[in-house]
Amino acid sequence: MNKYEVIKKPIVTEKGTLLKEAHNVYVFEVATDATKTEIRQSVEALFKVKVSRVTTLSQHGHKKRYGKHHFVSGAWKKAYVTVREGKIEIFEGV
Repeated sequence: MNKYEVIKKPIVTEKGTLLKEAHNVYVFEVATDATKTEIRQSVEALFKVKVSRVTTLSQHGHKKRYGKHHFVSGAWKKAYVTVREGKIEIFEGV
């Protein structure tokens, strides 16, 4: 898996913004089969920063209903990445 397949997109929420400002933690949606080591290497290569810690969380799909039809939305995985040195620029303009 290459570094562009591991990191899918940044997650910009109120909680993520507070974590970024207080503890230098960034939140990303990542591939469901990505490991912490792959996530660390991808973030360091893509954004030219030093990562000190990676925490992952698997989000299960939610039960949804559309009329009489029931389905489960897709499961996904997110990663909390603590940056030791530097800043990730895509979050700065938001």
